[in-house]
Amino acid sequence: MNRQPLFMLSVLTIVAANRLLAQAAEVAAQPAVFGPYEYEAKPDHEAFNSFNPRKAPAPGGLLLKAGDRLAICGDSITEQKMYSRLVETYLTVCVPELKITVRQYGWSGEKTDGFLRRMDRDCLTFKPTVATLVYGMNDSRYRPFDATNGRWYEDHYTAIVRRFKEKNVRVVVGSPGCAGKIAGWVKSRAGNLEQHNIHLCALRDIAMGVAERENVRFADIFWPMLKAQVLAPAQHSATEEKPYLVAGADGIHPGWAGQVIMAWSMLRSLGMDGDIGTISVNLNDGKFSASDGHKAGSFSDGRLTLTSSRFPFCARGDLDDHNSIRSGMTLVPFADELNRFILQVETPKPGNYRVTWGKHSREYSTEQLAAGVNLAWDFAENPFCEAFDRVDAAVGAKQAYETQQIKREFHSREARDDFDAVIKRTEAERRPLAEAIVKAMQPVTYTIEIKAIEAR
Repeated sequence: MNRQPLFMLSVLTIVAANRLLAQAAEVAAQPAVFGPYEYEAKPDHEAFNSFNPRKAPAPGGLLLKAGDRLAICGDSITEQKMYSRLVETYLTVCVPELKITVRQYGWSGEKTDGFLRRMDRDCLTFKPTVATLVYGMNDSRYRPFDATNGRWYEDHYTAIVRRFKEKNVRVVVGSPGCAGKIAGWVKSRAGNLEQHNIHLCALRDIAMGVAERENVRFADIFWPMLKAQVLAPAQHSATEEKPYLVAGADGIHPGWAGQVIMAWSMLRSLGMDGDIGTISVNLNDGKFSASDGHKAGSFSDGRLTLTSSRFPFCARGDLDDHNSIRSGMTLVPFADELNRFILQVETPKPGNYRVTWGKHSREYSTEQLAAGVNLAWDFAENPFCEAFDRVDAAVGAKQAYETQQIKREFHSREARDDFDAVIKRTEAERRPLAEAIVKAMQPVTYTIEIKAIEAR
């Protein structure tokens, strides 16, 4: 009998064992690392008593670079094409100089393991340079938290991040949102709503840990959404007949207000500074100026004409409707942090002044004008709205096709036979939809009129 293979196996086993012992000794020799042990501040409401989320890191500076290709990845909440649409429209109109292109990869019912299996074919095929991830709702399996499932989520989320990093893709790891109801369609669901949200909160902290260890960005969706879900109904005069449902009618898929929270968290994590523009007018000497992206033309008799290639984000709708984008902007500091289009005016004498922008007017004091007023929030209807809507509609049409392209075409029998042919055909169909966004993004010319209101 030839005993050499057994001998060699024994030698290799001993070598491997010694290596593991050496590694363990090296780890053991390293000093322990402590803290920081910080928690998020909790609102004074009994609904938060059971929650102790870790303090999320600050968003960080600009992550995006000119010409980036952004992949927006997630489950059915991403496939709703709502927060993904808000993000793409924002990047198109608010920072057009970056020329960011976007694809969304939402897939209903998906967990982290599902995206890990398909990410090379569906996503990396298009060579993204930046990716945002929102997973965890389905990974919670709609039951109370257990350590094994938490480890499973951590391992799969880590594997996704590392696969992106292998391809030099910058990553934002998003937490899951919160639940407003137990998902009625999940037969294996267990536990109550509080237990489900405690599970989602635990996955939020795990996702944060993945981001920290992999040195990538983190977007906290769960905590701001839970706070809004608890506090917003009272703030928006909700009733049984007209509830305010941040997590959506089914408790899992948010309407527009909840989706604004998601977009806000992602845009902050991408490093958006929210400086859309500043327009300065001095009524004493007639001097005026505008920041980059806005060209001031003429100023006469209190009327300033401008042309802008950079838009504010136009948000309209009922402030007390959870299916309103404008209402969603009251749940997080979207206007202050991401949508500042400021008018500053030096006036010759104290008093009140009427500012007319487009078809609408508002009154301000000299002190307010000197400090600067945010036109983007104060004027829901404004001269940018028509052009903004054209861009947003084009973004919506393109993202709708992307769902079809990935879910139906890339996983069809034809794709199994000849994937390259499917890419070529579907990209030819997608191309005019992407070009329509660029064509829709045209400069807007408008006037701002500033007039003193005579005291009576």
